[in-house]
Amino acid sequence: VQLQASGGGLVQAGGSLRLSCAASGRTFSSYSMGWFRQAPGKEREFVAGISWRIDYADIVKGRFAISRDNAKNTVYLQMNSLRPEDTAVYYCAAKYYSGTRVYKDTYDYDYWGQGTQVTVSS
Repeated sequence: VQLQASGGGLVQAGGSLRLSCAASGRTFSSYSMGWFRQAPGKEREFVAGISWRIDYADIVKGRFAISRDNAKNTVYLQMNSLRPEDTAVYYCAAKYYSGTRVYKDTYDYDYWGQGTQVTVSS
């Protein structure tokens, strides 16, 4: 599976962005998908994940929404009410798994996209 993330950019605090992650292959629906982010000098952290369920990091709950379109082999991350502390490189990831668990650790995922920069100015 190859993943291509896009949609990052520069936005003012309070603004919105929608990230997209397009996946290759014909079995996209069999993959659990996740969004992670990494700020300079920090470890990569879980943001949101979608399997048969959806889950979010506490810090983005109520502001971000993950969704997927299996017909388009794409997963999205709608980010609203952005804050300067949301500034990071955002990565999408895939794990071959179908079930109710939402994986939150980087080592759980098998495939990664190249990342897209999100910068939120104050």
